[in-house]
Amino acid sequence: MTLAVTETTDAPSTEACVARSAPDSSVPYLPQPSSLALRGEFDLTIALRHAGARKLRVRWQRLGEPDAPTVIVQGGISADRHAGGVPGDAPGWWEAQVGAGRALDPRHLQLLSIDWLGADGTLDAPIDTADQADAIVATLDHLGIASVANFVGCSYGALVGLQFAARHPSRIHRLVAISGAHRPHPYASALRALQRKIVALGQLQCADDLGLSLARQLAMLTYRTPEEFEDRFTADAVLDGAHARCASEEYLEACGSRYVARWSPTAFVRLSESIDLHRVDPRLVKVPTTLVAVRGDVLVPPEDVLALANEVAAPTRVHVLRSHYGHDAFLKSVASFDAILRKALDGAAGNGTVRVGAEQDCGNGGVA
Repeated sequence: MTLAVTETTDAPSTEACVARSAPDSSVPYLPQPSSLALRGEFDLTIALRHAGARKLRVRWQRLGEPDAPTVIVQGGISADRHAGGVPGDAPGWWEAQVGAGRALDPRHLQLLSIDWLGADGTLDAPIDTADQADAIVATLDHLGIASVANFVGCSYGALVGLQFAARHPSRIHRLVAISGAHRPHPYASALRALQRKIVALGQLQCADDLGLSLARQLAMLTYRTPEEFEDRFTADAVLDGAHARCASEEYLEACGSRYVARWSPTAFVRLSESIDLHRVDPRLVKVPTTLVAVRGDVLVPPEDVLALANEVAAPTRVHVLRSHYGHDAFLKSVASFDAILRKALDGAAGNGTVRVGAEQDCGNGGVA
């Protein structure tokens, strides 16, 4: 195995909480025709690792030319198949990187994504990341795609990408796993377990929306960093009636409300559990791999990503980004990830050397 490590730094910014990321004006953008987007769905009977055979509905989006190299693009547990938008459509969750003139350009690539199994809240059973990888393979079969040039996965998508590479090596040429490792960190699992208990408490009190909102608000503290909150929410607490209210509460409540409008408690709980059930043997990953870690990410510490890299049985490059945005850096540090993705998609994996550099990223990303 060959391993290369690059360390970069980004600059912080301030933003409001909205549901999806928006493009950064520093990255050129050209509109793409709506004919490049195609969505569909199909029924799939799949043997879930922990719950046996189930008949499920798989929903997919294909963005780009059908004869172009296929790149799978998957995000976190709250991301859907809509990674990028087209004119007249809602923005995708990764609009900052998906689009004409961007790193994931549908004029030259066929970008394929699915809604996660369980995301619609109808699957109330344990879901494994291996199940998600198998569902993506079933989608490839459904669309007549033999193999993919790249799998680009962020957060939960990175876990599924590792499973995909380990379980279906003949179907993938290269892997890009961003803020994900071969196992969950115990501290992160403890935080997620607490979030799930908050949801359960809300259900017991017939306050499902409140429980889910509070769980999401706590999750936001794990996605971001204390440094970002120190920069953004410096105002003193104020009295609201007889109770103190701190500067970040409005932001967190907005994040919770937006999440409740789109997600169900069942979907949140089952996909949260899926992260904690995740395990991959890195030695089974035998395709050139790019891994991205973020200093300050409390969910996936860089040490876990480096441990993964040392066991991957293929050339591997690790990018370590210093970012105020922690786990959410892939949504926020637009310029850094544009550069990382372009290099990875060009096939630049590890070259047998270890390089630790310093670059200043002034791309402040969109909002998330």
